[in-house]
Amino acid sequence: MRYIPNSPEERADMLGLLGLSNAGELFRSIPNDVQLNRPLNVTDPMAENEVIAAMEAMAAKNTAATKPSFLGAGVYSHFSPTIVDHLIQRSEFFTSYTPYQPEISQGTLQYIFEFQTLVCQLTGMEVANASMYDGSTAMAEAYLMAQRVTRREKVIVAKSVHPEYREVATTYDQHGDSEIVEIDFDEATGRVVGLDALDDRTAALVVQSPNFFGCIEDLQSLADAAHAVGALFIVVVTEAISFGLLKPPGEFGADIVVGEGQSWGVPMSFGGPHLGLFATQDKFIRQMPGRLCGVAYDKNGNRGFVLTLSTREQHIRREKATSNICTNQGLIALAATIYMETMGKTGLQEVAEQNAQKAGYAKQQIAAVAGYSIPFSSPTFNEFVVRGPRPALEVLEKVRIENGIVGGLALSKYYGGHDNDILVCVTETMSKANIDAFVDAL
Repeated sequence: MRYIPNSPEERADMLGLLGLSNAGELFRSIPNDVQLNRPLNVTDPMAENEVIAAMEAMAAKNTAATKPSFLGAGVYSHFSPTIVDHLIQRSEFFTSYTPYQPEISQGTLQYIFEFQTLVCQLTGMEVANASMYDGSTAMAEAYLMAQRVTRREKVIVAKSVHPEYREVATTYDQHGDSEIVEIDFDEATGRVVGLDALDDRTAALVVQSPNFFGCIEDLQSLADAAHAVGALFIVVVTEAISFGLLKPPGEFGADIVVGEGQSWGVPMSFGGPHLGLFATQDKFIRQMPGRLCGVAYDKNGNRGFVLTLSTREQHIRREKATSNICTNQGLIALAATIYMETMGKTGLQEVAEQNAQKAGYAKQQIAAVAGYSIPFSSPTFNEFVVRGPRPALEVLEKVRIENGIVGGLALSKYYGGHDNDILVCVTETMSKANIDAFVDAL
Protein backbone atom coordinates (compact mmCIF):
# COMPACT_ATOMS: atom_id res chain seq x y z
CA MET A 1 0.00 0.00 0.00
CA ARG A 2 3.06 2.25 0.03
CA TYR A 3 2.10 3.83 -3.34
CA ILE A 4 -1.48 4.72 -2.34
CA PRO A 5 -1.57 8.21 -0.80
CA ASN A 6 -4.80 7.73 1.17
CA SER A 7 -4.68 6.13 4.61
CA PRO A 8 -6.95 3.17 5.50
CA GLU A 9 -9.06 5.55 7.59
CA GLU A 10 -9.46 7.98 4.69
CA ARG A 11 -10.41 5.17 2.32
CA ALA A 12 -13.01 3.91 4.82
CA ASP A 13 -14.46 7.42 5.09
CA MET A 14 -14.75 7.72 1.28
CA LEU A 15 -16.43 4.31 0.98
CA GLY A 16 -18.82 5.27 3.77
CA LEU A 17 -19.85 8.43 1.93
CA LEU A 18 -20.61 6.27 -1.12
CA GLY A 19 -22.60 3.82 0.96
CA LEU A 20 -20.14 0.99 0.31
CA SER A 21 -18.54 -1.40 2.77
CA ASN A 22 -15.42 -2.26 0.77
CA ALA A 23 -13.54 -1.30 -2.41
CA GLY A 24 -14.68 -4.47 -4.18
CA GLU A 25 -18.22 -3.09 -4.31
CA LEU A 26 -16.96 -0.36 -6.67
CA PHE A 27 -16.76 -3.09 -9.32
CA ARG A 28 -20.10 -4.76 -8.71
CA SER A 29 -21.24 -3.91 -12.26
CA ILE A 30 -18.64 -6.40 -13.53
CA PRO A 31 -20.04 -9.96 -13.56
CA ASN A 32 -18.47 -12.31 -11.02
CA ASP A 33 -17.46 -14.88 -13.62
CA VAL A 34 -15.14 -12.43 -15.37
CA GLN A 35 -13.58 -11.00 -12.21
CA LEU A 36 -10.13 -12.20 -11.15
CA ASN A 37 -10.88 -13.61 -7.72
CA ARG A 38 -7.29 -14.49 -6.87
CA PRO A 39 -4.03 -12.58 -6.43
CA LEU A 40 -2.11 -11.71 -9.58
CA ASN A 41 0.55 -14.26 -10.50
CA VAL A 42 3.46 -11.88 -9.93
CA THR A 43 6.95 -13.07 -9.00
CA ASP A 44 8.67 -12.11 -5.80
CA PRO A 45 10.75 -8.91 -5.85
CA MET A 46 14.02 -9.18 -7.79
CA ALA A 47 17.28 -7.27 -7.68
CA GLU A 48 18.05 -4.98 -10.62
CA ASN A 49 20.71 -7.31 -12.03
CA GLU A 50 18.25 -10.21 -11.79
CA VAL A 51 15.60 -8.25 -13.68
CA ILE A 52 18.10 -7.39 -16.44
CA ALA A 53 19.11 -11.05 -16.77
CA ALA A 54 15.47 -12.15 -16.92
CA MET A 55 14.63 -9.56 -19.60
CA GLU A 56 17.67 -10.56 -21.67
CA ALA A 57 16.63 -14.21 -21.46
CA MET A 58 13.14 -13.34 -22.71
CA ALA A 59 14.54 -11.15 -25.49
CA ALA A 60 16.76 -14.01 -26.65
CA LYS A 61 13.62 -16.01 -27.43
CA ASN A 62 12.69 -13.48 -30.14
CA THR A 63 14.42 -15.38 -32.90
CA ALA A 64 12.03 -13.94 -35.50
CA ALA A 65 13.94 -10.65 -35.31
CA THR A 66 17.14 -12.35 -36.47
CA LYS A 67 15.72 -14.63 -39.17
CA PRO A 68 15.09 -13.66 -42.81
CA SER A 69 11.38 -12.76 -42.89
CA PHE A 70 9.07 -12.54 -45.89
CA LEU A 71 6.14 -11.53 -43.70
CA GLY A 72 4.23 -8.34 -44.55
CA ALA A 73 0.43 -8.11 -44.47
CA GLY A 74 0.22 -4.58 -43.07
CA VAL A 75 3.48 -4.29 -41.07
CA TYR A 76 6.68 -4.06 -43.08
CA SER A 77 10.41 -4.41 -42.51
CA HIS A 78 12.20 -1.38 -43.96
CA PHE A 79 15.57 0.22 -43.31
CA SER A 80 15.37 3.40 -41.26
CA PRO A 81 18.31 5.85 -41.23
CA THR A 82 19.85 6.17 -37.75
CA ILE A 83 19.10 9.90 -37.76
CA VAL A 84 15.40 9.11 -37.25
CA ASP A 85 15.87 7.35 -33.92
CA HIS A 86 18.53 9.89 -32.85
CA LEU A 87 16.37 12.96 -33.42
CA ILE A 88 13.11 11.68 -31.96
CA GLN A 89 14.94 10.98 -28.69
CA ARG A 90 15.85 14.62 -28.20
CA SER A 91 14.18 15.70 -24.96
CA GLU A 92 12.09 18.45 -26.55
CA PHE A 93 10.46 15.84 -28.81
CA PHE A 94 10.51 12.78 -26.58
CA THR A 95 8.77 14.44 -23.63
CA SER A 96 6.45 16.85 -25.43
CA TYR A 97 2.71 16.58 -24.90
CA THR A 98 -0.37 17.54 -26.87
CA PRO A 99 0.09 21.11 -28.25
CA TYR A 100 -2.90 22.77 -26.59
CA GLN A 101 -0.98 26.04 -26.12
CA PRO A 102 0.39 27.16 -29.50
CA GLU A 103 2.51 29.91 -27.93
CA ILE A 104 4.84 27.32 -26.37
CA SER A 105 4.33 24.46 -28.85
CA GLN A 106 5.64 25.98 -32.09
CA GLY A 107 8.18 23.20 -32.72
CA THR A 108 5.61 20.46 -32.27
CA LEU A 109 3.06 22.28 -34.40
CA GLN A 110 5.61 22.90 -37.15
CA TYR A 111 6.52 19.25 -37.58
CA ILE A 112 2.81 18.32 -37.54
CA PHE A 113 2.27 20.86 -40.31
CA GLU A 114 5.20 19.41 -42.27
CA PHE A 115 3.85 15.88 -41.76
CA GLN A 116 0.45 16.94 -43.12
CA THR A 117 2.11 18.60 -46.13
CA LEU A 118 4.17 15.51 -46.96
CA VAL A 119 1.11 13.23 -46.68
CA CYS A 120 -0.77 15.51 -49.08
CA GLN A 121 2.09 15.44 -51.59
CA LEU A 122 2.37 11.65 -51.51
CA THR A 123 -1.36 10.86 -51.59
CA GLY A 124 -2.26 13.55 -54.13
CA MET A 125 -4.90 14.96 -51.78
CA GLU A 126 -5.59 18.57 -50.75
CA VAL A 127 -5.61 18.28 -46.96
CA ALA A 128 -4.38 15.77 -44.37
CA ASN A 129 -4.82 15.58 -40.63
CA ALA A 130 -2.11 15.29 -37.97
CA SER A 131 -2.32 11.44 -38.05
CA MET A 132 -4.52 8.88 -36.32
CA TYR A 133 -3.91 5.85 -34.13
CA ASP A 134 -3.25 3.41 -36.97
CA GLY A 135 -4.47 2.43 -40.42
CA SER A 136 -7.46 0.42 -39.23
CA THR A 137 -8.93 3.20 -37.07
CA ALA A 138 -8.30 5.67 -39.90
CA MET A 139 -10.40 3.46 -42.21
CA ALA A 140 -13.15 3.20 -39.61
CA GLU A 141 -13.24 6.99 -39.30
CA ALA A 142 -13.44 7.24 -43.09
CA TYR A 143 -16.63 5.13 -42.98
CA LEU A 144 -18.20 7.58 -40.53
CA MET A 145 -17.03 10.64 -42.45
CA ALA A 146 -18.49 9.32 -45.70
CA GLN A 147 -21.82 8.75 -43.97
CA ARG A 148 -21.80 12.32 -42.64
CA VAL A 149 -20.93 13.83 -46.03
CA THR A 150 -23.42 11.84 -48.11
CA ARG A 151 -26.14 11.38 -45.44
CA ARG A 152 -26.26 7.74 -46.50
CA GLU A 153 -25.56 4.67 -44.37
CA LYS A 154 -24.47 1.92 -46.78
CA VAL A 155 -20.71 1.27 -47.04
CA ILE A 156 -19.38 -1.15 -49.65
CA VAL A 157 -15.96 -2.59 -48.82
CA ALA A 158 -13.88 -5.03 -50.85
CA LYS A 159 -12.91 -8.37 -49.28
CA SER A 160 -9.42 -7.67 -50.59
CA VAL A 161 -9.09 -4.91 -47.97
CA HIS A 162 -7.00 -6.03 -44.99
CA PRO A 163 -9.27 -8.41 -42.98
CA GLU A 164 -8.27 -6.88 -39.64
CA TYR A 165 -9.02 -3.37 -40.91
CA ARG A 166 -12.47 -4.55 -41.93
CA GLU A 167 -13.01 -6.11 -38.51
CA VAL A 168 -12.00 -2.91 -36.70
CA ALA A 169 -14.27 -0.80 -38.91
CA THR A 170 -17.20 -3.15 -38.30
CA THR A 171 -16.63 -2.93 -34.53
CA TYR A 172 -16.51 0.88 -34.77
CA ASP A 173 -19.77 1.00 -36.69
CA GLN A 174 -21.70 -1.73 -34.87
CA HIS A 175 -23.90 0.59 -32.80
CA GLY A 176 -24.85 2.89 -35.67
CA ASP A 177 -27.39 2.55 -38.44
CA SER A 178 -24.85 1.68 -41.09
CA GLU A 179 -25.09 -1.23 -43.49
CA ILE A 180 -21.71 -2.72 -44.38
CA VAL A 181 -21.66 -4.79 -47.57
CA GLU A 182 -18.56 -6.78 -48.53
CA ILE A 183 -17.88 -7.43 -52.21
CA ASP A 184 -15.65 -10.15 -53.59
CA PHE A 185 -12.44 -10.30 -55.58
CA ASP A 186 -11.76 -12.06 -58.85
CA GLU A 187 -9.99 -15.39 -58.33
CA ALA A 188 -8.00 -14.91 -61.54
CA THR A 189 -6.81 -11.32 -61.13
CA GLY A 190 -7.10 -10.70 -57.38
CA ARG A 191 -8.94 -7.42 -58.09
CA VAL A 192 -12.32 -6.11 -56.94
CA VAL A 193 -15.52 -7.41 -58.52
CA GLY A 194 -19.18 -7.06 -57.56
CA LEU A 195 -19.65 -3.35 -58.26
CA ASP A 196 -23.31 -4.01 -59.03
CA ALA A 197 -23.81 -3.60 -55.26
CA LEU A 198 -23.36 0.16 -55.74
CA ASP A 199 -26.63 2.08 -55.66
CA ASP A 200 -28.11 5.44 -54.64
CA ARG A 201 -28.00 4.40 -50.97
CA THR A 202 -24.22 3.93 -50.99
CA ALA A 203 -22.14 6.33 -48.91
CA ALA A 204 -18.76 4.97 -49.95
CA LEU A 205 -16.86 2.36 -51.92
CA VAL A 206 -13.77 1.24 -49.99
CA VAL A 207 -10.85 -0.52 -51.68
CA GLN A 208 -7.20 -1.14 -50.86
CA SER A 209 -4.37 -0.71 -53.37
CA PRO A 210 -2.03 -2.51 -53.37
CA ASN A 211 -4.66 -4.76 -51.83
CA PHE A 212 -4.20 -7.46 -49.20
CA PHE A 213 -2.96 -9.86 -51.88
CA GLY A 214 -0.47 -7.26 -53.14
CA CYS A 215 -2.47 -6.63 -56.34
CA ILE A 216 -2.67 -3.08 -57.70
CA GLU A 217 -6.30 -2.12 -58.32
CA ASP A 218 -7.67 -0.19 -61.32
CA LEU A 219 -8.49 2.87 -59.21
CA GLN A 220 -9.81 5.01 -62.06
CA SER A 221 -12.62 2.64 -63.02
CA LEU A 222 -13.50 2.11 -59.36
CA ALA A 223 -13.63 5.87 -58.72
CA ASP A 224 -15.86 6.36 -61.75
CA ALA A 225 -18.24 3.63 -60.57
CA ALA A 226 -18.51 5.12 -57.08
CA HIS A 227 -19.03 8.68 -58.28
CA ALA A 228 -21.67 7.56 -60.79
CA VAL A 229 -24.02 6.76 -57.89
CA GLY A 230 -22.99 9.76 -55.77
CA ALA A 231 -20.82 7.74 -53.36
CA LEU A 232 -17.41 8.72 -52.03
CA PHE A 233 -14.38 6.72 -53.12
CA ILE A 234 -12.11 5.68 -50.23
CA VAL A 235 -8.66 4.21 -50.93
CA VAL A 236 -6.76 2.33 -48.23
CA VAL A 237 -2.96 1.96 -48.41
CA THR A 238 -1.21 -0.28 -45.86
CA GLU A 239 2.23 -0.11 -47.53
CA ALA A 240 3.23 3.58 -47.52
CA ILE A 241 6.47 2.94 -49.46
CA SER A 242 4.29 2.26 -52.52
CA PHE A 243 3.62 6.03 -52.72
CA GLY A 244 7.23 6.35 -53.95
CA LEU A 245 6.43 4.49 -57.15
CA LEU A 246 2.70 4.31 -57.81
CA LYS A 247 0.51 7.15 -59.05
CA PRO A 248 -1.18 8.73 -56.00
CA PRO A 249 -4.84 7.86 -55.34
CA GLY A 250 -5.80 11.55 -55.48
CA GLU A 251 -4.99 11.63 -59.18
CA PHE A 252 -7.59 8.91 -59.78
CA GLY A 253 -10.33 10.87 -58.04
CA ALA A 254 -10.15 9.45 -54.53
CA ASP A 255 -12.25 11.40 -52.04
CA ILE A 256 -10.54 10.03 -48.94
CA VAL A 257 -7.17 8.29 -48.66
CA VAL A 258 -6.37 6.44 -45.44
CA GLY A 259 -3.67 4.04 -44.46
CA GLU A 260 -0.77 3.02 -42.29
CA GLY A 261 2.44 5.09 -42.16
CA GLN A 262 4.60 2.52 -40.34
CA SER A 263 6.82 1.98 -43.37
CA TRP A 264 8.16 5.53 -43.07
CA GLY A 265 10.95 4.94 -40.57
CA VAL A 266 8.82 3.38 -37.83
CA PRO A 267 9.93 0.00 -36.44
CA MET A 268 7.56 -2.97 -36.59
CA SER A 269 7.57 -3.19 -32.76
CA PHE A 270 5.40 -6.33 -32.62
CA GLY A 271 2.54 -4.39 -34.23
CA GLY A 272 2.70 -0.91 -32.70
CA PRO A 273 2.59 1.87 -31.90
CA HIS A 274 2.21 2.96 -35.51
CA LEU A 275 0.38 5.84 -37.16
CA GLY A 276 -2.74 6.23 -39.23
CA LEU A 277 -2.86 8.43 -42.32
CA PHE A 278 -5.97 10.40 -43.23
CA ALA A 279 -6.20 12.75 -46.23
CA THR A 280 -9.15 14.16 -48.13
CA GLN A 281 -10.35 16.98 -50.38
CA ASP A 282 -10.53 20.53 -49.12
CA LYS A 283 -14.32 20.69 -49.52
CA PHE A 284 -14.70 17.94 -46.89
CA ILE A 285 -12.30 19.49 -44.38
CA ARG A 286 -14.92 20.23 -41.72
CA GLN A 287 -16.04 16.62 -41.71
CA MET A 288 -12.50 15.29 -41.28
CA PRO A 289 -11.76 13.57 -37.94
CA GLY A 290 -8.83 14.26 -35.65
CA ARG A 291 -6.92 17.51 -35.59
CA LEU A 292 -5.46 19.79 -38.23
CA CYS A 293 -2.49 22.11 -37.83
CA GLY A 294 -2.40 25.31 -39.88
CA VAL A 295 -0.41 28.50 -40.42
CA ALA A 296 -1.44 31.85 -38.95
CA TYR A 297 0.13 35.33 -38.89
CA ASP A 298 0.19 37.89 -36.11
CA LYS A 299 -0.47 41.61 -36.58
CA ASN A 300 3.20 42.14 -37.45
CA GLY A 301 3.13 39.51 -40.18
CA ASN A 302 5.12 36.91 -38.25
CA ARG A 303 4.26 33.32 -39.17
CA GLY A 304 3.08 30.91 -36.50
CA PHE A 305 1.44 27.50 -36.26
CA VAL A 306 -1.91 26.73 -34.62
CA LEU A 307 -4.48 23.96 -34.35
CA THR A 308 -7.01 25.22 -36.84
CA LEU A 309 -9.54 22.38 -36.55
CA SER A 310 -10.05 19.97 -33.68
CA THR A 311 -13.62 18.80 -34.13
CA ARG A 312 -13.60 16.37 -31.24
CA GLU A 313 -15.52 16.11 -28.03
CA GLN A 314 -12.72 17.69 -25.96
CA HIS A 315 -13.10 20.97 -27.82
CA ILE A 316 -16.72 21.30 -28.94
CA ARG A 317 -20.15 20.05 -27.91
CA ARG A 318 -20.05 16.29 -27.76
CA GLU A 319 -22.93 15.73 -30.19
CA LYS A 320 -21.19 17.94 -32.78
CA ALA A 321 -17.83 16.16 -32.64
CA THR A 322 -16.75 14.31 -35.79
CA SER A 323 -14.52 11.89 -33.88
CA ASN A 324 -13.77 10.60 -30.41
CA ILE A 325 -10.11 10.11 -31.25
CA CYS A 326 -8.56 12.56 -28.83
CA THR A 327 -5.01 12.91 -30.12
CA ASN A 328 -2.62 12.17 -32.94
CA GLN A 329 0.41 9.87 -32.95
CA GLY A 330 2.79 12.77 -32.23
CA LEU A 331 6.14 11.05 -31.74
CA ILE A 332 5.46 8.40 -34.40
CA ALA A 333 4.37 11.06 -36.89
CA LEU A 334 7.60 12.93 -36.14
CA ALA A 335 9.61 9.78 -36.92
CA ALA A 336 7.78 9.45 -40.24
CA THR A 337 8.38 13.13 -41.02
CA ILE A 338 12.13 12.86 -40.34
CA TYR A 339 12.28 9.70 -42.47
CA MET A 340 10.48 11.33 -45.43
CA GLU A 341 12.55 14.51 -45.24
CA THR A 342 15.81 12.55 -44.88
CA MET A 343 15.04 10.31 -47.84
CA GLY A 344 13.61 13.06 -50.02
CA LYS A 345 11.77 12.50 -53.28
CA THR A 346 14.65 10.63 -54.92
CA GLY A 347 15.28 8.42 -51.91
CA LEU A 348 11.62 7.42 -51.57
CA GLN A 349 11.51 6.57 -55.27
CA GLU A 350 14.68 4.49 -55.03
CA VAL A 351 13.42 2.51 -52.01
CA ALA A 352 10.11 1.86 -53.78
CA GLU A 353 11.90 0.71 -56.93
CA GLN A 354 14.09 -1.68 -54.92
CA ASN A 355 10.98 -3.16 -53.32
CA ALA A 356 9.29 -3.69 -56.68
CA GLN A 357 12.41 -5.11 -58.35
CA LYS A 358 13.31 -7.52 -55.55
CA ALA A 359 9.72 -8.70 -55.23
CA GLY A 360 9.58 -9.18 -58.99
CA TYR A 361 12.73 -11.32 -58.89
CA ALA A 362 11.38 -13.41 -56.01
CA LYS A 363 8.04 -13.91 -57.76
CA GLN A 364 9.77 -15.07 -60.94
CA GLN A 365 12.07 -17.48 -59.11
CA ILE A 366 9.32 -19.01 -56.97
CA ALA A 367 7.02 -19.47 -59.97
CA ALA A 368 9.78 -21.55 -61.58
CA VAL A 369 9.81 -24.05 -58.67
CA ALA A 370 7.94 -27.26 -59.47
CA GLY A 371 4.50 -27.28 -57.86
CA TYR A 372 4.39 -23.53 -57.19
CA SER A 373 2.49 -20.85 -59.09
CA ILE A 374 1.30 -17.23 -58.86
CA PRO A 375 -2.52 -17.43 -58.78
CA PHE A 376 -3.33 -13.74 -59.33
CA SER A 377 -2.44 -12.09 -62.65
CA SER A 378 -2.63 -8.43 -61.59
CA PRO A 379 0.56 -6.34 -61.28
CA THR A 380 1.99 -6.15 -57.76
CA PHE A 381 4.32 -3.92 -55.74
CA ASN A 382 6.25 -5.75 -53.01
CA GLU A 383 3.74 -8.42 -51.98
CA PHE A 384 2.28 -11.31 -53.94
CA VAL A 385 0.45 -14.59 -53.37
CA VAL A 386 2.18 -17.93 -53.94
CA ARG A 387 0.18 -21.14 -54.40
CA GLY A 388 2.00 -24.29 -53.33
CA PRO A 389 1.50 -28.06 -53.67
CA ARG A 390 0.74 -28.55 -49.95
CA PRO A 391 -1.09 -26.63 -47.19
CA ALA A 392 0.62 -23.29 -46.57
CA LEU A 393 0.83 -23.83 -42.80
CA GLU A 394 2.73 -27.06 -43.36
CA VAL A 395 5.13 -25.45 -45.86
CA LEU A 396 5.82 -22.41 -43.67
CA GLU A 397 6.45 -24.51 -40.56
CA LYS A 398 8.89 -26.76 -42.43
CA VAL A 399 10.76 -23.76 -43.91
CA ARG A 400 10.94 -22.09 -40.50
CA ILE A 401 12.23 -25.13 -38.63
CA GLU A 402 14.59 -26.56 -41.26
CA ASN A 403 15.85 -23.34 -42.86
CA GLY A 404 15.35 -20.63 -40.25
CA ILE A 405 13.20 -18.55 -42.63
CA VAL A 406 9.86 -16.86 -41.91
CA GLY A 407 8.26 -17.52 -45.27
CA GLY A 408 5.16 -15.32 -45.19
CA LEU A 409 1.53 -15.49 -44.12
CA ALA A 410 -0.82 -18.42 -44.71
CA LEU A 411 -3.96 -16.94 -46.29
CA SER A 412 -6.08 -19.70 -44.75
CA LYS A 413 -6.08 -17.58 -41.57
CA TYR A 414 -8.43 -15.13 -43.28
CA TYR A 415 -9.76 -16.71 -46.50
CA GLY A 416 -11.47 -20.07 -46.84
CA GLY A 417 -10.53 -22.11 -49.88
CA HIS A 418 -6.98 -20.74 -49.95
CA ASP A 419 -5.31 -23.40 -47.83
CA ASN A 420 -2.27 -23.67 -50.12
CA ASP A 421 -1.76 -19.92 -50.60
CA ILE A 422 1.03 -17.88 -48.98
CA LEU A 423 1.26 -14.07 -48.93
CA VAL A 424 4.94 -13.23 -49.51
CA CYS A 425 6.51 -9.80 -48.98
CA VAL A 426 9.93 -8.69 -50.22
CA THR A 427 11.31 -5.30 -49.16
CA GLU A 428 14.60 -3.52 -49.78
CA THR A 429 16.03 -5.17 -46.64
CA MET A 430 15.98 -8.58 -48.31
CA SER A 431 19.21 -9.58 -50.11
CA LYS A 432 19.40 -11.72 -53.22
CA ALA A 433 21.04 -14.43 -51.10
CA ASN A 434 18.03 -14.40 -48.74
CA ILE A 435 15.60 -14.66 -51.66
CA ASP A 436 17.56 -17.50 -53.25
CA ALA A 437 17.71 -19.35 -49.91
CA PHE A 438 13.93 -19.08 -49.59
CA VAL A 439 13.43 -20.37 -53.13
CA ASP A 440 15.79 -23.29 -52.42
CA ALA A 441 13.85 -24.04 -49.21
CA LEU A 442 10.59 -24.22 -51.17
